[in-house]
Amino acid sequence: MTKISLVVSDVDGTLLTKDKTLTDRARSAVQRLHQARIGFTITSSRPAIGMRFLIEPLALWLPVGPFNGSSIVDPEMTPVEQHLIPAAAAERSLQILRDFGADIWLFTTDKWLIDKPDGQYVAHEQHTIRSDPTIVTDFSPYLASACKIVGASADAAGLEACEKAMQKALGSEAMAVRSQTYYLDITPPGFDKGTFVQAMAKRLGISTDAVATIGDMQNDLAMFRVSGVSIAMGNAADNVKDQATHVTATNEHDGFAEAMEMILKRNEVA
Repeated sequence: MTKISLVVSDVDGTLLTKDKTLTDRARSAVQRLHQARIGFTITSSRPAIGMRFLIEPLALWLPVGPFNGSSIVDPEMTPVEQHLIPAAAAERSLQILRDFGADIWLFTTDKWLIDKPDGQYVAHEQHTIRSDPTIVTDFSPYLASACKIVGASADAAGLEACEKAMQKALGSEAMAVRSQTYYLDITPPGFDKGTFVQAMAKRLGISTDAVATIGDMQNDLAMFRVSGVSIAMGNAADNVKDQATHVTATNEHDGFAEAMEMILKRNEVA
């Protein structure tokens, strides 16, 4: 049994509770990982600005992976590696999102752009990433600098259908995967949470077999597939749980901390 040398965690639905709180038990669990000399970092569909508030309380020293791992940013929020959606794919994705009636958000390196300020999930996202949007009437000037495009919709079934249509239309030109039942993320091609895990393992000079990953959504499956140990949250969908090596409690019942405690115990006997 390979000892775990690195843990890579999703943020929303995993590390944080439903109200976007980092519990004392979760913070303490990460501190214990540090004490055991187990590396820890986070990857998320969030923009880099939406991950900044976790750096200090978790004492993060490794780079983090915003935009579903398609960018790598150091703890000072300086880009280490950054990729953009090809402009043609970005334009095509906007049309498909409009066809399915989803609200459109476009994220650049440092901006969150929206054209519908009264959109259903705008206030929720403001609370989540602790940043305000910039309102625009036309996304065209920003298509060449898009790090992520999001389709936001309360119609979960419709968004799932949109995801399939988007994947078919974009092919290898961009990644399209839901990070929540109400968010469909379009990100640069060839990069996902799995490639972020591989990049972090390479950075530390360890095998991906020595990496444990934890998450709750479709976009976390990419890192499950490349890590030695994968843990699904208790609040994850069944198909996510089915592809994990372990299932922990929900994010409302400190499932993250429980999983970290399991890893610490596992290392003791490995």
